[in-house]
Amino acid sequence: MRALTVVPGTPGTLTLSDVGEPLPAEGDVLVGVAAVGICGTDVEIVDGLYGEPPAGRERLVLGHESLGRVRDSPEGCGVAPGDLVVCMVRCPDPVPCANCAAGQWDMCRNGRYTEHGIKGIDGFMRERYRTAPDRLVKVDADLGIAGVLLEPASIVAKAWAGIDYFSRRSAYRPRSALITGAGPVGLLAALLGVQRGLEVHVIDIVEEGPKPELVTGLGATYHSQRVEELALAPDVIVECTGVPAVVLAAVAHTAVDGITCLTGVSTPGPRDPVDLGGLNREIVLQNDVVFGSVNANRGHYESAAEALRRADRDWLDRLISRRVPLTQYARAFDRDQHDVKVVLEMADPGP
Repeated sequence: MRALTVVPGTPGTLTLSDVGEPLPAEGDVLVGVAAVGICGTDVEIVDGLYGEPPAGRERLVLGHESLGRVRDSPEGCGVAPGDLVVCMVRCPDPVPCANCAAGQWDMCRNGRYTEHGIKGIDGFMRERYRTAPDRLVKVDADLGIAGVLLEPASIVAKAWAGIDYFSRRSAYRPRSALITGAGPVGLLAALLGVQRGLEVHVIDIVEEGPKPELVTGLGATYHSQRVEELALAPDVIVECTGVPAVVLAAVAHTAVDGITCLTGVSTPGPRDPVDLGGLNREIVLQNDVVFGSVNANRGHYESAAEALRRADRDWLDRLISRRVPLTQYARAFDRDQHDVKVVLEMADPGP
């Protein structure tokens, strides 16, 4: 079968390969892949920045934001042929650590986890895969192709779960939120904020195109200024860019008792001078919380599935700015300034 593979650590090795069929030992459920979303992680792996192939192999099947349809499954396993499903990305480590043993593999303590299409296990840019039924999350059939957004939505579902947890430390409940970055993760973070009844603001550098329209379509407010230029002191900030200057501004500009969740992964670079003493003083004296969040477990996927089910379907469909067939895969990695979420359509007919 066809699969998009890469040699991790070596740029220029992305190719459409012929790979073997999934083995029964990989799981009792056979899934035909309908679509796979492309994100910055995939681009960085293609550029040779990181990634790890399965043990004993040179090449890695790329892709972790999947949507598929069950083709074959044991009776009574929780999924049935025809079901739309998403496979969870991270697999628990084999020891396992205390968190992995409790189903919190997103909080793995020893780093021996694997991640589909990223670290030690093949991804989903292939026509078919096998897995265990407990690794799958069912997607509402009415979502159709928008179900491919479940994995990035699970990331922000975990972020909001952390925000909800920290907000319970005081009698005051957050009323406003600022999302930095209007990419897919930022827009989905805004969606979950609106669903919580918050006044939501989103900032990004673009001034036209689909992103401002998607923000206003949520009933949120779009800004193209910098964080420090806004006349806002939000109760919550969800930072989705990883840009160091934006991260620093986010941490420094919440309201008293503010909560900042960092979801963007920064690229190391030149060290900029920071008044760490002043920033620390502000965080401590205002009882602020700053925390990082990455990956997701089953509970987060299920929360994300419910959030997508409640969302406007037309709005979700507009997040998918381009659908590229597998045979033209190179186009999917050519970024356009108006791209939001690019989706690679696989051989299995899409829903």
